Amino acid sequence: MALIVQKYGGTSVGSPDRIAAVAEKVAGMRAQGHNIVVVVSAMSGETDRLIKLAKSVSDVPPARELDVLLATGEQTTIALLAMALTRIGCPARSYTGHQVHILTDSAFGKARIQDIDARRVHGDLNQGRVVVVAGFQGVDEEGNITTLGRGGSDTTGVALAAALKADECQIYTDVDGVYTTDPRVVPKAHRLHRITFEEMLEMASLGSKVLQIRSVEFAGKYKVPLRVLSSFVEGPGTLITYEESDMEAPLISGIAFNRDEAKLTVRGVPDKPGIAAQILGEIGKANINVDIIVQNVGADGTTDFTFTVHRGEYQKAMGVLKQVAQALKAREVVGDDKIVKISVVGVGMRSHAGIASQMFKALADEGINIQMISTSEIKISVVVEEKYLELGVRALHSTFGLDRPDEAA
Repeated sequence: MALIVQKYGGTSVGSPDRIAAVAEKVAGMRAQGHNIVVVVSAMSGETDRLIKLAKSVSDVPPARELDVLLATGEQTTIALLAMALTRIGCPARSYTGHQVHILTDSAFGKARIQDIDARRVHGDLNQGRVVVVAGFQGVDEEGNITTLGRGGSDTTGVALAAALKADECQIYTDVDGVYTTDPRVVPKAHRLHRITFEEMLEMASLGSKVLQIRSVEFAGKYKVPLRVLSSFVEGPGTLITYEESDMEAPLISGIAFNRDEAKLTVRGVPDKPGIAAQILGEIGKANINVDIIVQNVGADGTTDFTFTVHRGEYQKAMGVLKQVAQALKAREVVGDDKIVKISVVGVGMRSHAGIASQMFKALADEGINIQMISTSEIKISVVVEEKYLELGVRALHSTFGLDRPDEAA
């Protein structure tokens, strides 16, 4: 008898009919002899509605009270799903994050899970019940309700699976698995039969929206097999697991991209120790995350320092950088918020040379100029003009042989 944790996102439980459909699916799995724990998100649109409601009474809602409000979205869903399961003869019991004691830190709005007391869940499973748990929420040591941030229900599902030592954590969403790239950009993209935690972590960090990055980190740390499936289409989905010695690692598993990029450059900075720390120290104090960094040394004893940030923080970063540049007596500050990042990801890079040159040639053949480059053991990222995003992704998808169908899926 397998113990399976299933997580259903907001679109999967977006209406009473969809909740009823989830109940039928869960009851079917239980009828096959499995123990089932279900984690659910708020119904689609509900979190946004609650945020809007909060802002109608307070321009800047207190973080603690906002978490109290937002947690009610999932509370509604767990009760409705437990009702739907009971109606079709499947015994079920619902729990909030507080009731199963999902202990978190006190960072309201972006709390991190520290511990889960699984005894109550095990007790219900032993009595033949399906346990329905609210995702996205927990409780801190002082008893305050906390929320985990956008996509936090994925993390709840994985954390519960780890605490329960589940055989598999199944993430049900509106896509039927992890694809080689976004099918809306490349129609020939195909679903992967399996992908490693490392590759999925890179894909998630580079812009793939299928899974929340923290949930992938959690699954990798606690060795929880993850499977991404569709709530609406039957199929095997994509298994996310460790790289196995007998697996033939594909050269490239996927092409990720991120439209939310902006680039800033401070030119003519004195080329001496500590300059990079001074620049990035001020950016860090402004709570702005930096992605790719490039430094070029000129012949005149100065350097140009370039880095990328999230496009939404471009103006804020520009303001900070201009102040830093003035203090450093730099020549000028320039920026560009019409750039994108394209990345190739694959564990096969470890054992194959020439991936970078192959990538750069494919882009050059399309007349695409590379502005910045970043690499790791299993990924290569480039920054290019925004207008070349789709052309670049399609060219790389074809170059690395990802256009062919996934026969193993």
